[in-house]
Amino acid sequence: MFSGIVEEYATVVALVKDQENIHFTLKCSFVNELKIDQSISHNGVCLTVVSMTEDTYTVTAMKETLDRSNLRLLKVGDKVNVERSMMMNGRLDGHIVQGHVDQTAECIDIKDADGSWYFTFKYAFDKEMAKRGYITVDKGSVTVNGVSLTVCNPTDDTFQVAIIPYTYEHTNFHTFGKGSVVNLEFDIIGKYISRMIQYK
Repeated sequence: MFSGIVEEYATVVALVKDQENIHFTLKCSFVNELKIDQSISHNGVCLTVVSMTEDTYTVTAMKETLDRSNLRLLKVGDKVNVERSMMMNGRLDGHIVQGHVDQTAECIDIKDADGSWYFTFKYAFDKEMAKRGYITVDKGSVTVNGVSLTVCNPTDDTFQVAIIPYTYEHTNFHTFGKGSVVNLEFDIIGKYISRMIQYK
């Protein structure tokens, strides 16, 4: 489980395709604190550390993960938002994030807000999935590339988020442009509520 409070971005230093899997090797500041079998969120995708060197670690993504996320688009040199799993004795500063990406979205607009930014994202809308909580709601929570954010101005298939300078600089949001593909995880509480309503 994660909180959506990104610790930093890691840099992809190698990719190795192995049948339908891809092994990603990354470098970040806390490599020496990691261990094999540890779970780390990568752009919102929970992946397990499978090997390590002195200054890098490697995780593996399988076909299902690659099909649902933007990890399949990564190249050497790309920046990936990373967060280690949440410690249960601390404050939940973001929201409950599982690290299970639901789908991708495309950045369709970026507006300067005098020091901050408004990013607009568009995703494929499915009415049946929406009934099960795969939607955004005004002032609700959404995870974009592993970042816990508050939704504003949602429509059926778009939403905006406001990004402050700290988040812009310390996550890979500063690399986004129109057309950038991001990972979405909709709020798990909304999914549970939607599911329970169906059984009334």
